[in-house]
Amino acid sequence: MATKKAAGSAKNLTDSNPQYLGVKLYAGEKAKKGSIIIRQRGTKFIAGKNVATGKDHTLYAVEEGLVSFKQIRKIRFDGTTVARKVVDVK
Repeated sequence: MATKKAAGSAKNLTDSNPQYLGVKLYAGEKAKKGSIIIRQRGTKFIAGKNVATGKDHTLYAVEEGLVSFKQIRKIRFDGTTVARKVVDVK
């Protein structure tokens, strides 16, 4: 008989927490000063009027007001144009 019982290795048991990304305040909703509007990776949305960007690309309100979204055409350095979404607080 074996002196030790055979033990299986546990691989796939650890899991990381979800990132909770996405839009937190939608168009027409009231934003307080400092409230997070969008959590994102990279700048999919651009900060507009009364909106600032955090170091992890989070967009948050600088002033109190209503959230609004619009789409602009942005010209890159190589001359190509891309459509980008802009977040404003009015």
